[in-house]
Amino acid sequence: MIFIKIVRNILNLLDDVNQRKIIDLLSLKLREKAVIFDVGAHHGETIKKFNKKLSIKKIYSFEASPVNFRILLKNINKFNSSKFEIYNFALGEKLSNSFINQTIESSSSTINKLNKKSRYYFRKLNVLKIKDKDQYYKRIPIKIITLDKFIEEKKISSIDLLKIDTEGYEFKVIKGLDQNHNIIRFIYFEHHYDDMIIKDYKFNDINKLLKLYGFKMILKSKMIFRKSFEYVYENTKYKKKEY
Repeated sequence: MIFIKIVRNILNLLDDVNQRKIIDLLSLKLREKAVIFDVGAHHGETIKKFNKKLSIKKIYSFEASPVNFRILLKNINKFNSSKFEIYNFALGEKLSNSFINQTIESSSSTINKLNKKSRYYFRKLNVLKIKDKDQYYKRIPIKIITLDKFIEEKKISSIDLLKIDTEGYEFKVIKGLDQNHNIIRFIYFEHHYDDMIIKDYKFNDINKLLKLYGFKMILKSKMIFRKSFEYVYENTKYKKKEY
């Protein structure tokens, strides 16, 4: 476990380098106090960066894994701020009950199935020094709701930034925005190109849907040592909702 923590800390440092330019761009775009949705919050790493670099009005944070959520809750309590609301459920395409594959290296936990024949999967097990591939994860039941449902229930009129890091579930999250995509100014998400996570969509599917909604890509950045990219899209049809 100690070795796994060391590997995770190294990856976090590399991610910091990549995310710094993204958050710098967002800080130039978001001049006023921002409402942020953090979908796939893990332990609150991105929340901490947003809170430090951006002017925050409110952060709604979502973490499907109950294991990760317990740590997230402890970390958020350190801020002691009414600006944060955190929720222990997933966001997806429709209301449902499902499972999350909780991995030992917790930031890779995913609702999607894992491809145990993937070379990338075996490479990760080797790096983490895990000999039994069946010990890498366990299935935990979770609840899924849609962004549309949450937005309507909370009567949210505008979202300045929707950040999505859900390990292969990003397209499902966005598809749950059928009625409220116009109220979102920016979407920032990660997409994996390796075959370790089994997905029923490709990046082009996300890109087509976002273009249909009126979003335009303004940044693409490769993550270090991984077959993953981070993207930022801006909404050309943004319109605040009135209640």
